[in-house]
Amino acid sequence: MTSTHKWPEQGWALLQVLLVATFSQAEEPVCRHRGDPESPQLFKSGDIMLGGILSFHSIVFISGRYYFNIFSSLLYEYSLNFRDFQFAQAMLFAIEEINNSTALLPGISLGYKIYDICGSIARSVGVALALANSNDVSSALPKEPCTKPAQVQAIIGETSSSPCMAIATVIGPLQIPLISHFATCACLSDKTKYPSFLRTIPSDYYQSRALAQLVKHFGWTWVGAIRSNNDYGNNGMATFTETAQQLGICLEYSVSFFRTDPAEKIQTIIDIIKASTSKVIVAFLSLMDMDVLIHELSQHNLTGRQWVGTEAWIFDSQTAAMDKQRILDGAIGLSIPKAHVTGFKEFMLDVRPLNLSVDRECTGHEDLTGVENSFTDMSLMPIINNVYKGVYAVAHALHKILDCKETCNKILKLDPFMHISNIRFKTKEGDEVYFNENGDPPAKYEIVNWKRRENDNVDFVTVGLYDASLPAGKQLILQDNSLIWAQNSHHVPVSVCSEKCPPGTRKVLQKGKPVCCYDCVQCAEGEISNSIDSFTCVRCHPEFWSNERRDACIKKEAVFLSYEEIMGALLTAASLFGTCMTAAVAFIFFRYRKTPIVRANNSELSFLLLFSLTLCFLCSLTFIGRPSEWSCMLRHTAFGITFVLCISCVLGKTMVVLMAFRSTLPGSNVMKWFGPAQQRLSVLGFTLIQVIICVLWLTISPPFPFKNFTKLKDKIILECALGSPVGFWAVLGYIGLLAILCFIFAFLARKLPDNFNEAKFITFSMLIFCAVWITFIPAYVSSPGKFSVAVEIFAILASSFGLLICIFVPKCYVILLKPEKNTKKNIMGKGAQTSL
Repeated sequence: MTSTHKWPEQGWALLQVLLVATFSQAEEPVCRHRGDPESPQLFKSGDIMLGGILSFHSIVFISGRYYFNIFSSLLYEYSLNFRDFQFAQAMLFAIEEINNSTALLPGISLGYKIYDICGSIARSVGVALALANSNDVSSALPKEPCTKPAQVQAIIGETSSSPCMAIATVIGPLQIPLISHFATCACLSDKTKYPSFLRTIPSDYYQSRALAQLVKHFGWTWVGAIRSNNDYGNNGMATFTETAQQLGICLEYSVSFFRTDPAEKIQTIIDIIKASTSKVIVAFLSLMDMDVLIHELSQHNLTGRQWVGTEAWIFDSQTAAMDKQRILDGAIGLSIPKAHVTGFKEFMLDVRPLNLSVDRECTGHEDLTGVENSFTDMSLMPIINNVYKGVYAVAHALHKILDCKETCNKILKLDPFMHISNIRFKTKEGDEVYFNENGDPPAKYEIVNWKRRENDNVDFVTVGLYDASLPAGKQLILQDNSLIWAQNSHHVPVSVCSEKCPPGTRKVLQKGKPVCCYDCVQCAEGEISNSIDSFTCVRCHPEFWSNERRDACIKKEAVFLSYEEIMGALLTAASLFGTCMTAAVAFIFFRYRKTPIVRANNSELSFLLLFSLTLCFLCSLTFIGRPSEWSCMLRHTAFGITFVLCISCVLGKTMVVLMAFRSTLPGSNVMKWFGPAQQRLSVLGFTLIQVIICVLWLTISPPFPFKNFTKLKDKIILECALGSPVGFWAVLGYIGLLAILCFIFAFLARKLPDNFNEAKFITFSMLIFCAVWITFIPAYVSSPGKFSVAVEIFAILASSFGLLICIFVPKCYVILLKPEKNTKKNIMGKGAQTSL
C-alpha cells in the first residue's frame, strides 16, 4: 500500500528523527517531554502493552481545501476510514482471544495503545516515539533517565508502505518489532535499513513478478502502466518493468500521479490513455489513488481497456461500487488469499460506538446487525486475517521468551525483537505463520477476476493461484475458460504493438520504437523459422531447402538424368536406335562382304569401325542413371577409348585412300609401307595411347560421384566429379587431335579420281564431328545439372550418327538400291586403279 502525503512531509519526518538523535546525544542523558502529549484513540491496560498505528481518518488535499469525499458535494476536513477501523477491531479481537486463552500466555494480560495518524507520515513518526516512550506528563520527571524499557513490546501497523518506512527507521535502533498487515513495498525487506520490520503480507517483490508473468501468460506484450507516485507505486512498478522487459513485454507508457496532484496532470494521463494503442493497463495504484482515477475516467467514458491490478484495489468492494461506468469490468489481478477468522464478524457487529469526531449523535445502543456499509463489509477479511496473525506472532514470541507452560515467568526480560522472526505456528484456522530472513511471509496470491452480476454488483471470482515457492514455470495456475474480460467479453483481449510473426518470417525492429514493435519479413530462400516471433531465420542444411512457407526444411530433390524422365528416355532410345542401325549396317556389309563396294578401302577397318560405333552408341548409356563409383569411372574412360578407336579406324581408312592413289604414281612404293598389318597396328597404337591416358587418370584422381549443392538452389545435382580436370581434357584433347588429323587427310584426298571416293564422305563426317565437339565445350560448361550430361550424350550420339550416316549410308544405298553400280568397273571409273 501507499502513504497519504508526499515527500515534503517525509522531509519533516526526517527532521524530527534528526532532532531526536540530537537530543539523545546531549551531555545530560535525561529525557524531557517536548510538545503536546499524544493520546491513543484506543487504549486498554495490561501486563504487556502492544502498540497500534492506523489511519482512522484520511486527509485529502485538493486545490487548497480538504475533502471528505471528492465525489460528494459535502466538504469535510477529515473522512472516517472504516477499513483501518476494521483492522483496529481485528487487533482488539486477537488480543481478547489471547487474554481469554489458557494455552497462550497464561496469566498474562495484553493491553494496547492504538493511535490514529490520519495518513500522515510526520504524525506516524511522532506516534512511534510516543509508543516507545511514555506520554504521561505526570511521570515525565525532569531527571528521568532515557534508558528505560520501551512502553510497548511491538507495534502493529501501518497500512501503507511510506509511513512504515518512517516508523521502522525510528524504532529500528530501539529494537521494537513493527509488524505490518498491508505494507508491501519490497524496499522494506532491506534489513540493513529496517532491521525490526516484519509483515504478514507478501512483498511486492513477488507481486510485481507475478503481475508480469500474468501479463505474459495472456500474450500481452504492449501495455500501459499507471502507478502511485510514492514508495509503493514507484518501487513496485520498477520491479514490474524490469521483469516485464525480461519476458519481452514493452510499456507503451508509464505514468505516475498522486491523488493530490492538480487536475491538469490527471488530465494529461487521461489524454495519454486515449491516444494509446495498447488495450491493457497495469495499475500499481493505492486504493485512494485508484478512487481518484476512476472518478476522472468515468467522466471521459474510457471503457474497453483491460485492467490488471494489485492487491491494493483489485478486491475492494468500495472501488467496485464507485465504478458506475463499468470501466473496470473484467479486471484481473492479484489478491491476498481468501481467509476467515472465526468469530470476528460477530465481534464487529457487537461493537459499541466510540467517542469519535463524527457529525452524529450515538446512544451507544445501536444494533449493527442489519447495517450494510463499509464497516460491516467483510470483503477485507484477508487483510483482517493479516492483522490477526501479526498479533498472534507477537504473542507466540512472548510466550517463548517468558518460558510459559502452565504459567509464565514474569521476571524475565522481554525482548521480542530477538525471537519474533524465528517463531512458527498455526492459527486456529490452520494457517501456518512464519517469516523468512527478510521478515516476509510466504508469497501466495489468488488471481481475481471481476464479474458483474445482473444487479450491478461485482463478484471477485478466484480464477487462479500464484505460489512463489513452486518451481519456475509452475508458479502460475489459471482457469482461462472461466474468465470474463473488458466489456463482458469472453475472448482474451489482444494488446500487441505488432501482430505475431508467423513461422516462415523473422522480426525486424522498427527504428526508434521498442522491441515489441517490428515488421515481419519473410525468410530468404533456403532459410526457415519454425516458431512464432522468431528474430532470426536458420539456414537449412545443404541437403535441404526451405518450403514455400519458409517454415520447414524439406529434403532437396536429387536431380540426375534418369531413364524414367522424357529426356533420358529419348536419349536412351536414340542410343539404342543408333546401336541397332549400326548392327543393321554391319549385317548388310557382312551379307554383301564380297561385293566391290564393301571390299574397297579395307573392309576389315569398316567392320572395326562399325564395332567401335556400336560401342560409342552404347557408352552413352553409362551417362544415364544415378551416378555411382563404377559408372563415373566407366562413362568417361569408355567414351574416350571407344571414340579414339572409332577415329583411329576412320583415320586408317582415310590414309588408305590417300596412299592408294599415291601408289599409282610412277615410282611410288607407298602401299607396301601401309598395308593391312600397318593399318591394324596404327589403330592399335592410337587406341593404346588413349588407354594409357585413361589408366593414369583413374590411378591418380579418378572421377567420383558428387552431390552438387551450389548450381541449383533447391535441388541436389548428382553428378560425376572429374577428379582430375587435366585427365578429362587430355582425353578430349587426344580425340580432338586425331579428329583434326583425320579431317586434314580426308580433305587432301577429297578430289582424287574415283567414282566412289570415300574421302569425300569422311571429310564431311569429320566436319560434322568437329563442329559437334567444338560447340559441345561451351554448352557443356554453361549447362546446369543433368543438362550438362545430356549435352555430352547428345555430342556422343550426334558425332556417332554423323560418322555412321556419312560413311556407311551411301554405301548401303548403293548395295541395296543401286546394285548395278556395285561393280568394280563402276568403282574404278575411268580406269584408275583402286586397291581392293
